[in-house]
Amino acid sequence: MAGIYLHIPFCKQACHYCDFHFTTSQHGRDELLDAMLHELKMRSKELEDQVVETIYFGGGTPSLLSYDELMRFFEMMYTSFKMDAQVEITMEANPDDLSKSYLKSLQKTPVNRLSVGVQSFRDEDLKSMNRAHHSEQALHCIPDAADVGFNNISLDLIFGWPHLEMDAWMKNVEIAFSLPITHLSCYGLTIEPKTALAWQITKGVMDAPDDEKAALQYEYLLAESERLGFPWYEISNFSKPGFESKHNRAYWLGIPYLGIGPSAHSFDGNTRSSNVKSNGAYVAALQKGEREFETEVLKHGERFHEFILTSLRMRKGITLSVLRTLYGDGVTGQVLEAAQTFVDKHWLIRDPDQLRLSIEGLLFADKITSELFVI
Repeated sequence: MAGIYLHIPFCKQACHYCDFHFTTSQHGRDELLDAMLHELKMRSKELEDQVVETIYFGGGTPSLLSYDELMRFFEMMYTSFKMDAQVEITMEANPDDLSKSYLKSLQKTPVNRLSVGVQSFRDEDLKSMNRAHHSEQALHCIPDAADVGFNNISLDLIFGWPHLEMDAWMKNVEIAFSLPITHLSCYGLTIEPKTALAWQITKGVMDAPDDEKAALQYEYLLAESERLGFPWYEISNFSKPGFESKHNRAYWLGIPYLGIGPSAHSFDGNTRSSNVKSNGAYVAALQKGEREFETEVLKHGERFHEFILTSLRMRKGITLSVLRTLYGDGVTGQVLEAAQTFVDKHWLIRDPDQLRLSIEGLLFADKITSELFVI
């Protein structure tokens, strides 16, 4: 089992909170897409013994791609890799791109899952985020997508945004669940250095996030999603049963994936690699039949940390028999000893073979995780 991630670095405009690699210029677009196709073909041997079960178009804004551009990628992938018959193919999309005509053309491609970056249904939030869409587009694009035949639709929201009060957040959640979605991703606002939002907060143009308010919004989301049949399966992700994101779950389970495009990351089970973040340098290298990237071989302790971190983010939690197999009885005993304080606080739940976060513990996941890094 393996996955393919394709990073499409083009955006109409820069969201104030975003620190992903992107450009608002379309200059060199054809050359960059050609380079990505070349990278796919050049690296196909890395997955020659694997069956590709997930493909994910991320960015950036993949919904800026035309039908013809998308089909070039599919033609390359389907001729270069072994594809699972039920491969999950996700495309991130912005509401302003999802016109009825675009959705109809998209439905003719192999894309079978949409991840729509709504973030908020309030125009005042969207304006302060510098999003390219408005609330009406967000409200209409998802029913339109369902109408043309998409039956696996995810929606993104942000909680903890400055000036997003509790009643407004409750309305955002209510609207989201009223739409024909199967999956919801909700992220607490994080202030990333060197973003426009970080500058605005430093200069007093925008208020800093209120952690207590964000925690209350998250608690409300947990209760409401459970009530409406979208139980959490990962700290930031909620879905109807059977509609969990296969691609993201593969990341959390440490399954190999190939990252294609500038800044894209790859993982082969032991080693991580990341492509150069410069579009120009990326294209120049591929035009010479080369790949400019950095490699990191994960050390024993780093792999242990990743295992604890990713396992604990999942609803199932840490499987103790797996922990024991990978790291031995001694380390397992140390983890259980470190966990006992949180079990006593009811932040962790200890089952015979599982150690998992409680609803209360979800709010303290980072603290708990760091305390379990015993090696």
